[in-house]
Amino acid sequence: MRDIIFTFFNYFVFFYTSMLAIFFVTFAFLSFISLKRRKDYYVESYMRKTIKESPYTPGISVIAPAFNEEKTIIDNVNSMLALEYPLFEVVIVNDGSTDSTLEKMTEYYELVEVPYAYIERIKTRPFRRLLKSSNPKYSRLIVVDKENGGTKADASNAGINVASYPYFICTDVDCILEKYALYRCISPIISSEKQVIAVSGTMLMANGCVVKDGQIIDVRTPRTPIPLFQNLEYMRSYLIGKMGWSAINGMPNVSGGFGLFDRSVAIAAGGYDAPSFAEDMDLITRMVGYMCDFSRPYKIIQIPDTCCWTEGPPNLAMLYRQRTRWARGLFQTLNIHRKMIFKKTYKQMGMLTLPYMFVFEFLAPIIEFVGLIVFIYLAFTGAVNWNTAWMIYLTIYTFCQFLSIVVITYDYYVGMLYKRGYEYLWIIIASILEPIFYHPIITFCSLRGYLSYLTNRDFKWKNMERKGFKQKEESADDTDIKTMKPEPATI
Repeated sequence: MRDIIFTFFNYFVFFYTSMLAIFFVTFAFLSFISLKRRKDYYVESYMRKTIKESPYTPGISVIAPAFNEEKTIIDNVNSMLALEYPLFEVVIVNDGSTDSTLEKMTEYYELVEVPYAYIERIKTRPFRRLLKSSNPKYSRLIVVDKENGGTKADASNAGINVASYPYFICTDVDCILEKYALYRCISPIISSEKQVIAVSGTMLMANGCVVKDGQIIDVRTPRTPIPLFQNLEYMRSYLIGKMGWSAINGMPNVSGGFGLFDRSVAIAAGGYDAPSFAEDMDLITRMVGYMCDFSRPYKIIQIPDTCCWTEGPPNLAMLYRQRTRWARGLFQTLNIHRKMIFKKTYKQMGMLTLPYMFVFEFLAPIIEFVGLIVFIYLAFTGAVNWNTAWMIYLTIYTFCQFLSIVVITYDYYVGMLYKRGYEYLWIIIASILEPIFYHPIITFCSLRGYLSYLTNRDFKWKNMERKGFKQKEESADDTDIKTMKPEPATI
């Protein structure tokens, strides 16, 4: 009986791993087709000129919740205000901060309270007041002050209620936005025959980059292990995974760090689910559900251009917080929307995306953990064929390196983000070490997140420790670069 169970498990793991590899290769192929098509017709300078001069260009509201972000709030708001686009506003939602976040914004941007008729299209924690700048220089800035809702989703909903324009971008205040990000995101909406309900822009790690006046002026790979691993992970996720999903209109989510949404559809779908810890996946799932329920054609698009730079977790403690929350959120979302799985009504989302997320995202850490236990048992009982085991491991390891080379190739094809060739050497080093050091940590965090969800453990939104960004120092020759002194206080 034992032999039958182990034989079945071996065949199951082989089949599972093979199917996952096939999906990755398929996504890589679909991604290349999408990148090639975009490269053939997309000329950014022409696109910007056309959108800038058109009287029909839609407005965009940039929404960023802020809770205890005093370390980086001014840098990041400046980044948003420095965006290039003919018609936009920046909506900062102060979600009941207990530090000096609101005070710093009030002083720096000369904010004053203004009368405002707040319409609660999406229910949130109580709205307190709305502030605008008395300085015309900051006329695009709106600050919403509300009671703390416990999650980013609640604060984002308040921003959607206040937003003035038909499209909104949801981002984090720890992000630095690329100057032309709004042009890049609105372009597929204008050029598409179908209604585009969401656009996802590529995100990468800002750790290691140099910032001046809220803009990245020197793109560098992170030099510390965890952000470096996560940078590779993001490149693989966006340039292969999401570009592949976008090609078949099956996007599983639009990142909460940066994504553009059709405001009317988001409101009709109920906005973000306030208790959710995977608000990005939950919102997209419900927006797709809304469009399918009313038989309305739609598209969700991933663009390969880097639009956003985020400060990644600098240490294991912060990585643990982030990934356990993501895992809990995945479990939560799949549970809430389980009735959509394998329902033809919901098209790609029901028939492909959600089943894939369950089998190859949700179950993967569980299968890996069980596989490790079985392997240890077989090793102690002398039942392991070590020659075959090493061959299988090296095959999987080689395949991982192949994917990383594909990612670097795609990045070069898109436009070579890192201008110094040696920056890619750091990415290759991360690729070599990732399966050995980083991936086991992510698997452990995922299992802990599942356990916390199953045990109904009280789980609250916590902020990440901020160290700030490297700043370009103002000097006579404007060439010196200094690093801000880290202030690793948890906020």
